[in-house]
Amino acid sequence: MPELPEVEVTRQGIKPYLLNQHIVHAIVRNPRLRWPIQSNLEEVLVGQKITAIVRRAKYLLFICSKGTLIVHLGMSGSLRLLFVRVSPQKHDHFDLELANGVILRFRDPRRFGAILWSTGDVMQHPLLAQLGEEPLCPSFDGKSLYEMTRDRISSIKEVLMNNRIVVGIGNIYANEALFRAGLHPRTMAGKIGLSQYEKLVCSIKIILNGAIEAGGSSLRDFVKCDGSPGYFQLQYWVYGRANQPCRICGSMIKQIKQGQRSSFYCPECQK
Repeated sequence: MPELPEVEVTRQGIKPYLLNQHIVHAIVRNPRLRWPIQSNLEEVLVGQKITAIVRRAKYLLFICSKGTLIVHLGMSGSLRLLFVRVSPQKHDHFDLELANGVILRFRDPRRFGAILWSTGDVMQHPLLAQLGEEPLCPSFDGKSLYEMTRDRISSIKEVLMNNRIVVGIGNIYANEALFRAGLHPRTMAGKIGLSQYEKLVCSIKIILNGAIEAGGSSLRDFVKCDGSPGYFQLQYWVYGRANQPCRICGSMIKQIKQGQRSSFYCPECQK
């Protein structure tokens, strides 16, 4: 599933071609995504100007003159930029055509993504209103995460995966950040001290920024807006490396299940 880095890579890639452009045409080929696309969306979008493209958690928000188009990539979705007309394929469910001739195409083989229209304050939309801190914002620091976890008996890995606390980290990057911070994924969040949280938050920011710089992780479906893959998977320290030697100490990387997700860790470097 695309996480924060993959969504941010997509945002940065499409922004130069869409910002301040008018929508001249919209095509809905298959409205049956995670939530049905509203029946009149094509008519609603035509003539609107895209004034900003922002990310909130793993949602892309296309701020338009009369509302906001909310896009979520789901488990297998991607947005592609087309500069010439290309016949749509089976899983190409939605197109936006801009006044500059660029076409933005939404592809989603598994159809767990979403394309929704919102008027009013989009940050109060039910999908966004209860979201937690943005991990790359300056306000997210060790002290804030420390204070949010004082009464938590859940593991630190589960806390990092809780979107009401901090958004968009996801399983891959939670594993990598915990390794960098030297924290075992089963460590109880409420027992971690302030200095350890400061190290963890620093690790989260380094890992996420590194993934963005590498174009995200392409393990199965994710590609950038030009169709090319990301390469951060080549830099993994622990994720997907069960029974392989730790690159720091040589111990075998372990794999466990937490909340139906796999956690990977080094038993020597993470205690």
